[in-house]
Amino acid sequence: MIEIPSDLHKDLVPLAFLLGDWAGAGVFDFPGAEKCNFGQEVSFTHDGRDFLEYHSHTWVLDAEGHKVRPLESESGYWRVDQGRKVETVMVRDDGVVEVWYGELAEKKPQIDLATDAVARTAAAGPYSGGKRLYGYVNGDLMWVGEKQTPEVPLRPYMSAQLKKVAAAPSAEEVESWARDLGDLPDDGITFFK
Repeated sequence: MIEIPSDLHKDLVPLAFLLGDWAGAGVFDFPGAEKCNFGQEVSFTHDGRDFLEYHSHTWVLDAEGHKVRPLESESGYWRVDQGRKVETVMVRDDGVVEVWYGELAEKKPQIDLATDAVARTAAAGPYSGGKRLYGYVNGDLMWVGEKQTPEVPLRPYMSAQLKKVAAAPSAEEVESWARDLGDLPDDGITFFK
C-alpha cells in the first residue's frame, strides 16, 4: 500500500511510492569486474520541500549472504514536474556526478531514467552514461541499472529487489534475501515485463 504523508510537497505525490527505507539484495555483473550478489539499503525521505532526498549503500555478499566489502554508495535529489517528468542529481562514492532525466509511466508506479550529464573526478573510472528503471511491484521496490563506458556499450549491470523496512534489516534477513536470489534475472529488466 502506498501512503502519502500529509506534509509531502504536492508536486511529489507521484513519487510517494519511493518514500521510506528499503533493503534487499541484487546481482552485479559488468565486464572487467567480478560478478557478485550484493546487499542494499536505500532511503527516500522528504522535508516538505519539492524534492526527495535519496541515499543508497550496497555491499558485496559472499555465497552465504554475509557482507564482504562495500560495493557502491550514492546520494542525490529527485524532483518531478507537473508533466510527470523526473529529474535526479546523484553523486557516487567513486567520483561521479550524474544528472538524470526521465518520466513516470502512465497508470503505474514506474520511473524510466537516462543520464543527461556526467562529470567525473580524476580518480573516477571510465563511465559515460546509464539508464535506470525503478518500479513498485507487489509491494517491493525493484530497479535495474544499465551503464556504458567508452569501451563497453550500454548494458544492464545491477538489479535488485528491495523490501520496505521499518528498521534496519538484521544480518539474518540480508542473508536470507541473498539465498533467495536464484529467481533474480541477471539483467533485472524482466521484473518490469
